[in-house]
Amino acid sequence: MAQETVRRVAPAKGKLGVLCVGLGAVATTFIAGVENIRRGAARPIGSLTQMGTIRLGKRTENRSPLIRDFVPLADLEDLVFGAWDPVPDDAYAAAVHAGVLDRHEHLEPIADFLKALKPMPAVFEQKYVKRLEGKNVKTGKTKRDLAEALCQDIRDFKARHKCDRMVVVWCASTEIFISPGPAHWTLDAFEKAMDTNDPSIAPSMLYAYAALREKVPFANGAPNLTCDFPAMEQLAKEQGVAIGGKDFKTGQTMVKTVLAPMFKARMLGVAGWYSTNILGNRDGEVLDDPESFKTKEESKLGVLEYILQPKLYPELYGNIFHKVRINYYPPRGDNKEGWDNIDIVGWLGYPMQIKVDFLCRDSILAAPLVLDLALFFDLAQRAGWSGIQEWLSFYFKSPQVAPGLYPEHDLFIQQTKLKNTLRYLMGEEPITHLGVEYYQND
Repeated sequence: MAQETVRRVAPAKGKLGVLCVGLGAVATTFIAGVENIRRGAARPIGSLTQMGTIRLGKRTENRSPLIRDFVPLADLEDLVFGAWDPVPDDAYAAAVHAGVLDRHEHLEPIADFLKALKPMPAVFEQKYVKRLEGKNVKTGKTKRDLAEALCQDIRDFKARHKCDRMVVVWCASTEIFISPGPAHWTLDAFEKAMDTNDPSIAPSMLYAYAALREKVPFANGAPNLTCDFPAMEQLAKEQGVAIGGKDFKTGQTMVKTVLAPMFKARMLGVAGWYSTNILGNRDGEVLDDPESFKTKEESKLGVLEYILQPKLYPELYGNIFHKVRINYYPPRGDNKEGWDNIDIVGWLGYPMQIKVDFLCRDSILAAPLVLDLALFFDLAQRAGWSGIQEWLSFYFKSPQVAPGLYPEHDLFIQQTKLKNTLRYLMGEEPITHLGVEYYQND
C-alpha cells in the first residue's frame, strides 16, 4: 500500500521558484536565511520540514525519520527566489533597512546574491495599505490588466530561471479590512469586478488570481481577504491548484494556541485575556492605521472563541473579555514585544492570573514558516491536492477551511493533523495515541 501511495506524488525534480509578494523584513529574512543555510553558515532552526521528525508505527518500532527524509520535498539547493515590492530596493538594501539580521554575519557574506535579487514592480494601491508609498508599481487601465501583468511576471520568471515548478507566498503588509461581497461569490462576478475596477478587489486578490491562473499554489501569510472566498476557491479547484492561509502564526497568537487548549483541557475558566504588542518595523507602521489593524484584529480575536468553544462551555468561557492591541513603536524595530494578562478561574470560582511577556523577533519566527509553506504547498501540488489545504493550519492564525467547517486552532491538534496527513500520503498508518495494545495481555 505504501508504494502505491508514494507513486501518486510526482518527484521533486528540477528547480522550485519561490515568489514572495513583498520584499520586506519577512521575505529578506527568509531568503537570506536559506542562502546562509545552503552555504553551511547557519542552521534551519524553527523549520519543521528541515529539523522535525515524524514517528512511524508503534513506539516500540523506534522509527522516527526526519520529515525531509520521509516525504519527497524540494531540496533547499533547488530553490530560486523572486519577489514583487512597491519599494525598488534590492534584497540586500531591503534586508539592511529591515535590520533583522546581523549585517556582518549574515548579510555581507552573501551580499552579491542578495543584490542580484531586485523586486518586480508590484500591484499596489495606497488606499489598501495607507501607511506605505509605492514607487515600483505597475500601471494598467483595469485590475484585470494588472492581474494579466502578474501572470506574465510568473511566466517570465519561470522561463528565465528554468524552474520546473512555482509557489507564491504572500509576505507583504496587511491590507485594509474587506468583507466578502457580491464580487467574491462567483468567478464570473470576480472577473467582471476586475474589469470595472471594483474597490472590493484588493491587490492581494490579484496576486492570488494570477497565481491560480498560472496553476501556481498560493499561500496567504497575512490576514487579508485574499483567497478565502468562493470565487477564488472555485478557480483553485478548476485549475487544480493548492491554496491556503491565512496570517502567519508567529508570536503572541502562537502562545495563545498553546495556553488556551491547556485551560480548556483542565476545565479552568477564563474571565479575561488582554493582549498588547509593540512593534516598530514596516508591519507595525502599517498596523498603526485603524483599517489595517481591523483586519489583523479579526484574525487574532477569533482564536480563543474557536478553541474555548463558549457555546459548549458557557459557565467557563461564556463571558470572557478579550482585547487585542498593537502599538507602533519605532525604537523596537522588528523585535516585537507581546504582553498577555490572563485572568483564569479555578476550583470553587477562585481567581488566578497568568502574565506572559514574549520578547520575540517577528521575522525570525516567520521566516521558517515561509520555507515550510513553500515546500509543503509544492508537495501538495505534486500530490494532486487542489483547493484548500487545511492540513497546513498549523502555520496560520486564521486557517482556511471548507465551507461549513469551523477552523481548528489548537496548535497540537494542528500538528497531529499535519503529521497524520504526511503519514497518509506515504501509506503509513495514522497515529491516534490510543496505545491499548501495550497493556493488553492476550
